[in-house]
Amino acid sequence: MFRLRSSQRELSSRRCIRILAGATLLSLVHAIPAQDVPLISGGAGFVTSTNGGNTTYVPVISPLLAAPIGSHILVESRATILDAFFPKGGGQTGYTHDSFLGLDFLQADITANRHMTFVAGQFLTPFGTYNERLSPIWISNFEDGPLIFGLGTMGTAHSVGGMLRGSAASTQRVNLDYAAYFSAASTNEQFNAERSAGGRISLYVPAAQLEIGASFNRLLQGTRENFSGIHVWWEPANSSFRLRSEFARAAHARGYWIEGGYRLDRFGGGQGVLSRFEPLIRMQQTFRSQPDANDTLPSVDTKQADFGLDYHMPHELRINTSYSREFSSSGNRNIWQTGIIYRFLIPTWSGK
Repeated sequence: MFRLRSSQRELSSRRCIRILAGATLLSLVHAIPAQDVPLISGGAGFVTSTNGGNTTYVPVISPLLAAPIGSHILVESRATILDAFFPKGGGQTGYTHDSFLGLDFLQADITANRHMTFVAGQFLTPFGTYNERLSPIWISNFEDGPLIFGLGTMGTAHSVGGMLRGSAASTQRVNLDYAAYFSAASTNEQFNAERSAGGRISLYVPAAQLEIGASFNRLLQGTRENFSGIHVWWEPANSSFRLRSEFARAAHARGYWIEGGYRLDRFGGGQGVLSRFEPLIRMQQTFRSQPDANDTLPSVDTKQADFGLDYHMPHELRINTSYSREFSSSGNRNIWQTGIIYRFLIPTWSGK
């Protein structure tokens, strides 16, 4: 089903609106040049998920604010607002619903030089690639995240503290990027996080359009443990094929996912009906070595195959469809999902 991960804390409507309004107001009280226009972007959609004969309906909107302050500071924030309608349990007929409103991140990016940017506030934990790059609804090809999403993201997918990131070295042949962070422990309803530290390093080869990276996180409170992972992305030049993959492990579980997709834009010159289709396949597997109630992974060893077919319509509108088959000792199941996603981009005022 459409997963409401632990990364999304429940916030009251009034508190979340105050946070977003405060971030917007912060960008307006500074003297911002006309060309540095704050942008409101994001996506809105309607998602359905059928699991074991029960269908859940989820209208969702995820707005994103990007507000530059001068030439060295950028304030960013993203929220998730949804209402999930699902069947009543206990043999009852009809549907019930559950509303959710939460912040994914609220951060200030301060550019020190061309090799370093300092990030302060609540930010997405830089572990692997899915959390930072593929979790927005207008980017992800499948409505569900990978099974191993909870490994390395400290149970909340975000951290509260500081991060250094940037390009350590860059030539025509290779780029070396890094991200290192420290998160404080916070029980605040709006900005809850666990005390942890870690980072990621990635090597990108432009000629091959190949990226290889490694991640490491250390939980510094409660049951202290290490998380490690690697990722490989490959997008061959002059091709519509994309390959993305991750592997992650902890003391209590490990797993991987690998996703391939091919946009049929070579058929019909990119303008025909066929050229708008993108078939996808994702294989994933988790292995459980000991119980853990906080990592969001299945409680037993699990295999899952996901088959998707997305259709890219004009004007930033996309239709996602997928069928998944899950295999585990607790039982096999089929999962059918559809989503209609619209991406929007709104400048707050006209720039130069």
